[in-house]
Amino acid sequence: MQEAGAAAPAPAGLRRVLAGPVSTPAVPIGQVDATTAMARPTGLDELDRVLGGGLVPGAVLLLAGEPGVGKSTLLLEAGAQAARAGPVLYVTGEESAGQVRLRADRIGAVHADLFLAAESDLPALLGHVDAVEPRLLIVDSVQTIAAPDAEGTPGGVTQVRAVASALAAAARERMMTTVLVGHVTKDGAIAGPRALEHLVDVVLHFEGDRHSQLRMVRSVKNRYGPTDEIGCFDLGEYGLIGLPDPSCLFLSQRSEPVPGTCVTVAIEGRRALLAEVQALVGYTQAEIPRRVASGLDAARLGMLVAVLRRRTGLKLSGQEIYAATVGGVRLTEPAVDLAVALAIASTSVDLSVPADVVAIGEVGLAGEIRRVPGLSRRVAEAGRLGFRRAIVPAASGALPPSPDSADQDAPGEPMEIREVADVTTAIAVALGECPRPGD
Repeated sequence: MQEAGAAAPAPAGLRRVLAGPVSTPAVPIGQVDATTAMARPTGLDELDRVLGGGLVPGAVLLLAGEPGVGKSTLLLEAGAQAARAGPVLYVTGEESAGQVRLRADRIGAVHADLFLAAESDLPALLGHVDAVEPRLLIVDSVQTIAAPDAEGTPGGVTQVRAVASALAAAARERMMTTVLVGHVTKDGAIAGPRALEHLVDVVLHFEGDRHSQLRMVRSVKNRYGPTDEIGCFDLGEYGLIGLPDPSCLFLSQRSEPVPGTCVTVAIEGRRALLAEVQALVGYTQAEIPRRVASGLDAARLGMLVAVLRRRTGLKLSGQEIYAATVGGVRLTEPAVDLAVALAIASTSVDLSVPADVVAIGEVGLAGEIRRVPGLSRRVAEAGRLGFRRAIVPAASGALPPSPDSADQDAPGEPMEIREVADVTTAIAVALGECPRPGD
């Protein structure tokens, strides 16, 4: 007999793994058939814009948004449109089949190949998939589906991860496009584990103010298209209507200009949107005057008021200042600073900014007007909608019309570009030749 020591086990990361059978052989990338991954249009132009052309077979999408924003309505309309090309399965875990049918009747989303199932059990859901064999699967919502093999309650971290993984595997195996509806937290983030966003191919946010008609679909993650596009919809009694030109919702319909208003051009994704900013200034006896912003950044509004007081000499001490946007749109980019400043100055001195003027630029703490990205696209969009003068930062250079925003039917008159270096000059240009109301 001879004594011998046992060999120490290798660390887990260094253990040899035996090779197993492969499902499909590796082929040169030039021989891979890419036609099977071509996007198919949904029938909703604004949604196709965000997705990069449509739905890709085998892709998994996650659509998140606040309660009541219209997620189910959007997907029901998209499902009815997609049913024209093949069977679609809509699985609801939050409503009964009758409730979904009533909504479908109201928005005109009834189709013979649109199948509906009220189910909250994952094996039963997969059984419906086997029976229908859909090209598109819609699950509303992923937090309501329960996986019997996973721990925890439906909607928990473990359950959501297990359900999403199973549905993603089924989507890849069947080349079936799958759309998952996700809940959001009170902060607006997607509820559930962060791994949920990594499991899917596309993450969409459906946004909108409850008191506004405007709804926006924004792409946060997209493996098949751009992530800087938005789709705009008008939510009405009979469903969602795409808005290829949503600027009409953000402009007041007035024949004469009013003190305290100014129009600017914001960039949302790749789209230039005209929006109107309104301001109101009034005296108050309170020790601390109020600064209220609606649709604007409140901290940035306070900064602009301080710049106007220090750099232009406007008497804003002891004045309450209210600033808001028209139509419920939210403007947070610095390019709208100049329009907000002109609106405050306009109502402070009771003079109107001309109706055909747009103001674009960022205001610095020294009162200077800084350049902003996409200036040519903004100016071209303003010219297309009939505005004839633009107040822009100095040293902006030539501003040729942007091909993305040019319109063949737009008026042929050229835009008058006024470059300004500071906010004092901008106020003089915008209000210098404007008469007081009633004069």
